[in-house]
This record gives sequence, structure tokens and C-alpha cells, in this order.
Amino acid sequence: MSYEEYLAGDPVIVTAALTGGVHGKEANPALPETPEEIGRAAGEAAEAGASVVHLHARRPNGERSFAVDRFEEIDEAVRRHAPEVVIQHSTGGTGVPDEVRHQPLRTDPPPEMASLDMGPLNRYDHLTSENTRALVDSLHAEMVDRGIKPELEVFNDGHRNEVHGLLDRRRLADPVYATLIFGPGTLTRPRPRNFLTATDDLPDGAVFNTLGFGRHQLPFATMGLLFGGHVRVGLEDNVYYERGTLAESNAQLVARVGRLAEELGREVASPAQAREILGL
Repeated sequence: MSYEEYLAGDPVIVTAALTGGVHGKEANPALPETPEEIGRAAGEAAEAGASVVHLHARRPNGERSFAVDRFEEIDEAVRRHAPEVVIQHSTGGTGVPDEVRHQPLRTDPPPEMASLDMGPLNRYDHLTSENTRALVDSLHAEMVDRGIKPELEVFNDGHRNEVHGLLDRRRLADPVYATLIFGPGTLTRPRPRNFLTATDDLPDGAVFNTLGFGRHQLPFATMGLLFGGHVRVGLEDNVYYERGTLAESNAQLVARVGRLAEELGREVASPAQAREILGL
């Protein structure tokens, strides 16, 4: 996608990443952890303009959970508070067996979408999320079997190579949907030139989503809007609204990018429009 797509004024899909699996209420008391908190946060985000919610599960003590029943509890709460929103489960993780990574795909009913990390990345000082090609292929195969749309998470330049490699090995339903991720560490360096390179390097016909971590969330969301892509915001990726001021909620971050889209002449997609754009 390109500046021409921006000029065309196509609707923008806003994804709200509500909770994540790392930091908790110690980072921001507004971050939801229980199924009911996540459900309410989804409802508020949907009201503010999010058409997709990206979900992680938490145990009662706030730690990450991959359990099928925990995801089902969260999904039930989300559907109660935001019945139209597209549910996207995370399959990312560090330090757990490959089989555990499959659990978020096995809910009844399955999510409409799920994340698929495209390669290894460092986490913290002593942990690496391996994301071998064998694991990527097995997760993708189960997504296909269960009718789940993969969201390809592209953390760096090498992961873009892996997107092309995945397309060589496996058939992906159109359109290919890739989230381009910018920030510190293993992520693509958050530079405008790198953003342009990343968008140009995707497979023909791919649809891209833009994710900036921390202070980079707003400027990279803006670039995503200007180049015809879609955007992800939320407390998983950034707990601040502005320097030194914690965000009040996921909905506050969604509403801001919605206002920005409106100012830039792009309609914020409804869940129905998001499903049409993504081929769900």
C-alpha cells in the first residue's frame, strides 16, 4: 500500500491491543487483566472506533496464560461488551513448549484472527522467542484448519524475508495481512526511512498494519494512516498518553488515532468493513 491508497481515502482498521503478556497494573493501573476487565476494555475500545481487539490471556495473579478455557472466558466477556468486534488471539510467547503456543487457536468458537510471529526475537536480557519455521508452519496449518486469519507479525527486516519464505512454502488466503513493528531491541529501528522500506518490501497485494512501541506509537500510527495502511494502538504496546502522563484507557488511545484519521480524511472502519477488507 502507498500514499496513493491514502489519497483514495480507504477506511482504516484500528486494532486495540488491550493487555499484552508482560507488564501489568504496576506499569499502568488501567491495564485490564481479568476477563471482565478485558471485556469492558474491548467494549470501550470498540465504542471509540476499534474494529479488532488483540487479546492475551492472564491468570488470576496477572501472569500470562495460554489456557483454552481462559481465552474462552475472555472471548465471552468481549462478545458481551463488544458483540461486533473482530477477535484476534495472540499465539506469541517465550519459554513455553510449542504445543502450548497452539492453545489460543483451540477455543470454541475459534477466533476470527490470530497473530503469527515470523521469526526469532530477543526478549529481556536472557530470553529469546525462537519462532522456528517449523513452529510457524504448524501454527499456520492449524489456523487454516480452523478458519482463522493469520496476522503476520513482522518485528524486523529478516522477518520480512520470512514472510516471502512462508508464501513460497504455504498458500495464504488473500489478502496477506502483516503488522510492521517498530521500536527498540530486535525490532525494526523506528526511523521513517525504515518504515518506507518495510512497506515497499511486502508481497504484492499485501495489506499492512503499523505498530510502534512506546513513544513511537503515535508517530508511526500517523505514518500508517498517511501511507494507506492500518494501525494498532493500546496499552500492550504503550502505557502512556504523552510524555510523563499515563493513558487513562485503551479507548483513549483508540479515540486519539480515530480523530487523527478523521483529520487526515480517512474513515475509521467498522467491524463489518474490517471483515470485508481482511477477507474474513
